[in-house]
Amino acid sequence: MRATVGTMEILRYVAFSTDPKGGNPAGVVLDATGADDAAMLAAAAEVGYSETAFVTESGDGSLDVRYFSPLAEVTFCGHATIATAVAHAERHGTGSLLLHTQAGPVTVTTDRAADGTLVATLVSVAPRTVPLDEADLARLLTILGWSAEDLDPALPPRVAFAGAWHPVLAAASRERLADLGYDMAELGELMARRDWTTIDLVRRESPTVFHARNPFPPGGVIEDPATGAAAAAFGGYLRELQLVSPPTTLTIHQGVDMGRESTLTVTVPAEPDSGIGVTGAAVRL
Repeated sequence: MRATVGTMEILRYVAFSTDPKGGNPAGVVLDATGADDAAMLAAAAEVGYSETAFVTESGDGSLDVRYFSPLAEVTFCGHATIATAVAHAERHGTGSLLLHTQAGPVTVTTDRAADGTLVATLVSVAPRTVPLDEADLARLLTILGWSAEDLDPALPPRVAFAGAWHPVLAAASRERLADLGYDMAELGELMARRDWTTIDLVRRESPTVFHARNPFPPGGVIEDPATGAAAAAFGGYLRELQLVSPPTTLTIHQGVDMGRESTLTVTVPAEPDSGIGVTGAAVRL
């Protein structure tokens, strides 16, 4: 689907799924030349998805990309990056692109799977983690309706970054992860004060398979069905805390509990300062 808002053509894709009923929808503007912040925010609000990516040519073959939710600009968005790369590849062919984002340089490569589906892999900025303040942890648990006993002690709470900040809380059971309910205004206020983009709630199924849910009040939605930025941050978290043995590849299932099943493949290199790879398909809506 495509639409025009002002002079911008807005494309609509779903990322991290080959089924338009799954994945995470994103708006993509491949030519946002001349659009100011107000115009991009208005366009993102009209589209209504959790994020829309706005692209301008840098003049050297690379692209400048900015990401807006219906409420505000975000520094980096993984699913909109995957959607942008696929949209660009449909028009210009597959290959590698350098994206200049507010978080820093991000490379993204597109290729076709055996069935012809376009697949994109982004490599994040260098990830890092910091401790989650005890008071913030207690507040998060209260807002989510979780207790300390609901946490998996093998995956300690942290705040992880790979372009945007995400507290990581690991559930001790799949049932705990499936039962999501919270006050959106209350969580949104805490996240705004701490500059958190989503809350990355995870459950470990096996050493390399995880389930995730991502509350996203800053984007105006209860939950994000696929969060590439959080997946990259989580890969960095696992590496830094030596909870996986890199190089390794992880599978994250997200969106299942909200009926928009998404699959994110996360590549964790061994080098401690290297970016995290996140791979997924994208299809046009």
